[in-house]
Amino acid sequence: MLPDNRPPSGQTGQTQRRTFRQLFGLVKRNPFTISRWVLCWAVVGAVCGLFAGLYWSVLELMLHRLEKFQGWSLLLVMPLAGLAIGLVIHFLGNPGEIAAIVDNIHLRNGRLDARKNPSMILASLLSISAGGSAGPEAPLVQVTGSFGTWVAERLRLEGEDVRSLSLAAMAAGFTALFGAPLGGAMFALEILHHQHIVEYYEALMPAIVSSCASYLVFVAITHLGIAPTWHFPQYRVDSIDDFALAIIFGIVGVIAGWIFMSIFRACDRIFAQIPGPIYFRTTLAGLVLGLLAAVLPLTRYFGHHELEVILDRNFPAVFLFVLAFAKMTSISVTVTGGWRGGFIIPLFFTGACLGKAVAGLIPGLNSTLATICTMAAINAAVTRTPISTTILLSKLTNFSPFTPILFASLIGFFLAPKVPLIESQLKNQSSEVSYQ
Repeated sequence: MLPDNRPPSGQTGQTQRRTFRQLFGLVKRNPFTISRWVLCWAVVGAVCGLFAGLYWSVLELMLHRLEKFQGWSLLLVMPLAGLAIGLVIHFLGNPGEIAAIVDNIHLRNGRLDARKNPSMILASLLSISAGGSAGPEAPLVQVTGSFGTWVAERLRLEGEDVRSLSLAAMAAGFTALFGAPLGGAMFALEILHHQHIVEYYEALMPAIVSSCASYLVFVAITHLGIAPTWHFPQYRVDSIDDFALAIIFGIVGVIAGWIFMSIFRACDRIFAQIPGPIYFRTTLAGLVLGLLAAVLPLTRYFGHHELEVILDRNFPAVFLFVLAFAKMTSISVTVTGGWRGGFIIPLFFTGACLGKAVAGLIPGLNSTLATICTMAAINAAVTRTPISTTILLSKLTNFSPFTPILFASLIGFFLAPKVPLIESQLKNQSSEVSYQ
């Protein structure tokens, strides 16, 4: 039974009159909901969007210079790039990966260390432009998130206020890359959760405001993010059977997620056994990546443009399965070998290969539905972000039937391994309510 919080008899009118006077005073000072904090979130987002736009511009310049190296020349170019990446990390410090960011949000009250930014910026630019299978989401999130922490410290904020501002800046970083303010805001919060709980919901509005400001600035600089990133054939839901198919394609994506995590952990064990400074591992990783890219050129880079090639051409199903497996290996070698970047867009590329392959094997299946649902499921299984994955893919692909993507994402989430790839998502699991 809910407690009876009604005021004692005879005091109702007095409480109402006092409340009305307070409201009148508040309206007299500021008649709108907007406050200085909204402006603060917007300014933080705008600065993050400015950084993201500059980062992307430099990255494109480097990509244009290095993409001319192809074929067997990559067996020289990519190990040299790996050596340069390792030297940057060796002398400037290890910037960490997304797991370190999650740990800092959970355990350091949302404080991200800006001293690691020079190493992350340089190492990630080299990694991505040389052809590593990792995208710019990790460096963007770390740098923007640490800027949010810096602003919070300048404003002398404490506790959840620091964490909220760091998360708002992280969301701005996600949004700049994906061009989806709501999806970017949700992703910044959802990737931090453990079990079935989305934490830090008090940061949702700061994250959304910051994301919108970042989106506008990034689009103004790069002219990217207005139109869909990938152009899929139009599709509309015809019957309830399409939702059953979305679940089946989601299961395909889950299986791929399990395989990817197994490959990733195997590569992690192998690289962990290599003695010596980190530039030994990054150079060896560059050699492996160069070999994969020489044999299968579509495994090179993080998949932003390569995914469009998969959509436009009719590759044999067997080739697409081989390419998906090779891409999983390439992602794993890139990240565990010390190269810097994120694996969200590379996972979308892998899912696209598998979905199109399955649709090609079974006559009558809709290739668009198969491809997008498999993309959603593999990413949700690996990153544990079913809600934001749905929103992001709907924006990136202009896929208007929202519900099939949601079904596939939820299948990916609930059938994923109990121990996630980002193990810091298990924070305080023992002290939380069990959902077994």
